[in-house]
Amino acid sequence: MVDLTIRKNEKPSILVVDDEIDLRHLFKKAMESAGYDCKTTENGKAALEVMETTYFDVVISDINMPGMTGIELTEKILKTYSSDVIVMTGKVESHYYEEMINLGASDFVEKPFSIKELILRVNRVLKERQLKKEAEINHEEIKHAYIDSIHRLVMASEFKDEDTGDHIVRIGEYSKLMAQKLGMSHKEIEIIYYAAPMHDVGKIGIPDKIMLKPGKLTHEEFEIMKTHTTIGSKLLSRSKSRILNMAREIAMFHHEKYNGKGYPDQISGKDIPISGRIVAIADTFDALTSRRPYKDPYPPEMSLDIIQKERNKHFDPEITDIFVRYFDDFLKIRETIGTLTNINLENFMLSERDRESIQT
Repeated sequence: MVDLTIRKNEKPSILVVDDEIDLRHLFKKAMESAGYDCKTTENGKAALEVMETTYFDVVISDINMPGMTGIELTEKILKTYSSDVIVMTGKVESHYYEEMINLGASDFVEKPFSIKELILRVNRVLKERQLKKEAEINHEEIKHAYIDSIHRLVMASEFKDEDTGDHIVRIGEYSKLMAQKLGMSHKEIEIIYYAAPMHDVGKIGIPDKIMLKPGKLTHEEFEIMKTHTTIGSKLLSRSKSRILNMAREIAMFHHEKYNGKGYPDQISGKDIPISGRIVAIADTFDALTSRRPYKDPYPPEMSLDIIQKERNKHFDPEITDIFVRYFDDFLKIRETIGTLTNINLENFMLSERDRESIQT
């Protein structure tokens, strides 16, 4: 009897595809007696039709069938479904075997074979599926724990700001959206989504009297504030993690300006890593529309206007154009995560700090 704990309390589900009716009946009876749920079809087309509405753990298919061959069927299954495929044939030819392995078939069985052998092979494939599933679950748990730990450390470095939790979540969402609109790869999008919230981790090294100062910073105080970029870079350096490597890059460069008048290194244009250019605009938009010790939140319309005016100066022109084009999407993130205060534009004034930074 097959170990039914493979899918916990559910029986493993098998689909047998063979053009010989006697073999289909034999396989179905044998699979069900072994504890599987089993369906059969006579060809590849019928198999795909059944798979549109029914989940199968394993598909067992003959190669030589009229119409769609087993090779063609396997290719379609592995492109669309998560089922494993075991291929049967009356004659193993070298090109068959090589083709099936390259496609990703889980096993290859040569006729004639015993039913016991086939059941053993199915059981092996199912156990491998379960091990892979458990490995994926463990990987996801480790990944989420890793990201959660990072976010908690970031929040610890900025705990003085009551909006920090929402702020770092929004920065990740803005950066992900921008990366998508820039056509970056799925992996790059995922990495910047997790890395961007760590942009200001270096603020853990900035004294409270500067971080919480309500008014304009002195020259000496601003020079100290600027060091949060290099502090963050040092904190995140020497890691083998791609996420932490990008986080280090972002921490170091998200205050550089496209015209070369930023800090800490006054680099310009495309010399600023793309991650830094993305987070520069994301962080600025969120800072403008959020309450800080030294200012009230700015209205979204004013924030948009400020960012547009900084095109090709503070911000990468391409990234600025995307931000403007999809402003409603960015604003939706801002409205959804945290509270966006409605501000009356009449009599509204820029803070001293922002007037200075915009003129820089």
